[in-house]
Amino acid sequence: MWIVDQRICELWTINKRRPLTDDEMTEFIHCMDAHLKRAWEIAKLKNLSLVASMTNDVKWQHELCAKLERLMG
Repeated sequence: MWIVDQRICELWTINKRRPLTDDEMTEFIHCMDAHLKRAWEIAKLKNLSLVASMTNDVKWQHELCAKLERLMG
């Protein structure tokens, strides 16, 4: 699990027991921003990989898949 996702889960669990402090809420927002950026990048790479596949650009598709694997761990 990506460390940012792990921290989001921790903060969410804390928030179920008590309200987050201002610092925790700021951290939660930063983590959610990072999560969103990563999710969009993964979606973009998957869509580009589909385009590469449809255009039979094997080299480009391999490059995109390598980036996806690094990004997804």
